[in-house]
Amino acid sequence: MKDSFLKMTIVVMVILIFFSCTHHMKPAETFDQDQVEAAIDPVEHESPYYYFTEAQFQRKKGNLDKAIDYLNKAIQEDPESSYLQLELALLYFRLKDNEKALKIVETVITKEPDNVRALVISGRLNQALKQIDPAEKAYEKVISLDPKQKDVYLLLGGLYMQENKLDEALKVYQQLVRNFPGSYAGHFFIGKIYAAKGNLKSAEKKFRQTIELNSDLEEPRFELVKLYKTMGKDKEIIQLYQEIIEKDPRNIRAAMEFGYYYQQKGRLSQAKQIFQDLGVRSDSEKEVIRTVVQHYLEPKKYGAAAVILEGMLKGSPDSSDLHYVTGAALDGKKDWEKAIEHFKKVTPDSNFYQEAAVRIALLYQEQKKTEQAIVYLNSVIKIVPENSELLLYLGSLYEENKEFSEAENVLKQGLEMEPDNTRFHFRLGVVYDKWGRKADSIKAMKTVIRLDPKDANALNYLGYTYADLGEKLDEAERLIKAALEEKPDDGYITDSLGWVYFKKGLFEKAVKYLEKAVNLVPDDPIILEHMGDAYLEISHKEKALEFYKRSLLNKNKDKENIEKKIRKLTEK
Repeated sequence: MKDSFLKMTIVVMVILIFFSCTHHMKPAETFDQDQVEAAIDPVEHESPYYYFTEAQFQRKKGNLDKAIDYLNKAIQEDPESSYLQLELALLYFRLKDNEKALKIVETVITKEPDNVRALVISGRLNQALKQIDPAEKAYEKVISLDPKQKDVYLLLGGLYMQENKLDEALKVYQQLVRNFPGSYAGHFFIGKIYAAKGNLKSAEKKFRQTIELNSDLEEPRFELVKLYKTMGKDKEIIQLYQEIIEKDPRNIRAAMEFGYYYQQKGRLSQAKQIFQDLGVRSDSEKEVIRTVVQHYLEPKKYGAAAVILEGMLKGSPDSSDLHYVTGAALDGKKDWEKAIEHFKKVTPDSNFYQEAAVRIALLYQEQKKTEQAIVYLNSVIKIVPENSELLLYLGSLYEENKEFSEAENVLKQGLEMEPDNTRFHFRLGVVYDKWGRKADSIKAMKTVIRLDPKDANALNYLGYTYADLGEKLDEAERLIKAALEEKPDDGYITDSLGWVYFKKGLFEKAVKYLEKAVNLVPDDPIILEHMGDAYLEISHKEKALEFYKRSLLNKNKDKENIEKKIRKLTEK
């Protein structure tokens, strides 16, 4: 063996086994005194095996930092041991310090290019770091060195499929099933690839083979259902759903799909019964609603979700949870009136009550019914007056409606409940700014920064306010740079810094930052107008005109000023 540590570990294990089988031990008093002292005082005679054992003990206790310290001591005693180095890398991997772990592994691979264990760990680390190409190369080499590394085929094939390299993935899985004919995972993924390539007959054969190898699997049956829907095999579809439910009568996904399938086929009585049963189950099984969300709402299958949920409500008509999720599905369909109806049926004792109230207000807002949104939120706040979040939303609605005095009153109510809530102070500062009360706005933003010195929005808002007023420009620059440290790729904050330089008369520098801001936020009319102003100052009139026109295209109101700038540049 190349690894001295591994070799000696095996020797030690053999010795221990031998002595554990020996019944007649030599009495301690017959040993030499030095031997006795060495046995009871390990400190002066510590070895890599002692440190390694202690590291494993600390690892099992969850003390990973201590385990690392002991492993480093073991490595100092036996620096050539790749085994110890890989154990250290795995500890760093557990601590999510993947870069440090990878550096150690790469050192081992440099010395031992064909170390299979090191290559596998390298693949996993590169994969965790989203460095896909080196991960693939590591796994490819593992398979070439040791074709019996079953799990590595799945890791490599998964990466190829993730990158849509279907031909490469197919070869890997075919190699897997040649070496491991009983690998149902290999046959399953070959089926998935055939299906993706449109080779439905071969895909069907592979999914059937997967089921033969492991009859308890449901996933190949769901894949066959997809195939048969494409092929129009209704009888086989029904049979598969029935098989899944027969094996697992509580299978929620199968029941939902089966019910929706019946609904689409016009078999409404069967669909109704399935959906009602699911509705009843949803009262005691939270997984029912989670399944709707996972398989229908998250993939944005809003139409199917609405059908299923409205059917489930027949089984549990008073379920706030169901009404909330049904409202979300109808919102996704843009059926806003019906969505509001369902959100309004969420009761105050529900965990979703606040979210439902906010979504109703936002839907009214979406329909330009701000007054209705305000009236509704006020009615909700009477029911739950202690809910500060609703006050924040109500304040925003008053702000949008330019009812600044009412917005101020509502936000101050929120601050009475939560004096150090930075969101209330920030929103109040925005209201004062729009109201023309600049000094009060500045004071509110300073309060936010005092409470949270890293609040990027407040830092930027205050800095931009100073820049727009043309005062305290050095302080404005400091504030906005601090905001950029928190949000380095924020286009609006980048625009603010460019505008500070514009106000300072540093026009070339302003152009540099404003160009970056435009790249980050291409359609904001204010940023585009700033860009035009900066180009005009450095005598790039054509560029200035271009950006003024772009700004005008993106403006919905207050167009007079930008139109005046365009006319001035186009006058001959």
